[in-house]
Amino acid sequence: MSYSTDLRQRVVDFVRQGGSKTEAARIFQVSRGRVYAWLSLPPDNLEPQKPGPKGSHKLDLQRLEEVMQANPEMTQKELAQQFGVCNSTIHYALKRLESNRKREKRQARATS
Repeated sequence: MSYSTDLRQRVVDFVRQGGSKTEAARIFQVSRGRVYAWLSLPPDNLEPQKPGPKGSHKLDLQRLEEVMQANPEMTQKELAQQFGVCNSTIHYALKRLESNRKREKRQARATS
């Protein structure tokens, strides 16, 4: 839940008119950190921002699928190195793709 624009404006106005940041936090029942954050915003942009990731994803899922089809023997570690991401990124991407990718048992184990 985000704070209303009206509350944000009242807190900022209070501090800019000479009130202390600590007093503003106490009066308006918000944290001091929140007061500092609102004061650091441009005066005309006190609107709450949309939550969640701001940038695009680093990993192209379609390209990952193509590489996996072309090279089914590649491990997650090798895929991570090829795409320049960490292993967990590949793991979560495979979950998003709903890929149930199990490597075949090596023939050395099968013949034993």
